[in-house]
Amino acid sequence: MNSAGMLAEAFDRVREAVHAAVDGLPADDLNARLDDDANSISWLVWHLTRVQDDHIADVAGTGQVWLTKGWADRFKLPFDDVATGYGQSSEEVAAVRVDSADLLLGYYDAVHEQTLGFVRGLDGRALDRIVDEAWSPPVTLGARLISVIAEDLQHAGQAAFVRGVRERA
Repeated sequence: MNSAGMLAEAFDRVREAVHAAVDGLPADDLNARLDDDANSISWLVWHLTRVQDDHIADVAGTGQVWLTKGWADRFKLPFDDVATGYGQSSEEVAAVRVDSADLLLGYYDAVHEQTLGFVRGLDGRALDRIVDEAWSPPVTLGARLISVIAEDLQHAGQAAFVRGVRERA
């Protein structure tokens, strides 16, 4: 397996984890917070998807699915369309509410497809390209992609945990 295949496999595993955490849940479970400052499944999946969308669009030189495919309009969130959830307050987390799992998964799947289209075209040399010089050492494309995968899996696992708590309640 080459590096493009490994990255596609990793992002496919993120997709499996996201779907396992979200599929079939009613809005009450998607939007539930285990306490007043906890993240809901809706927020966790929206956030991981927004970060992936933002980061992949940046390194691929494309537009974000959120902005170019009408997802911001469908979610109708009360903050700037470029928000990704990073550093949001508890009140902002609470504002991310969805009516159905289909909305969350529709956006996630659209970002996943754009991501696969990008990573499947990469070769090993491309992964050494510097994509962010604001860090020391500068961030390579490979490191950025691994960072996205790692964060996505953490948040998908958190969403699965919240789902499990809700199902046992």
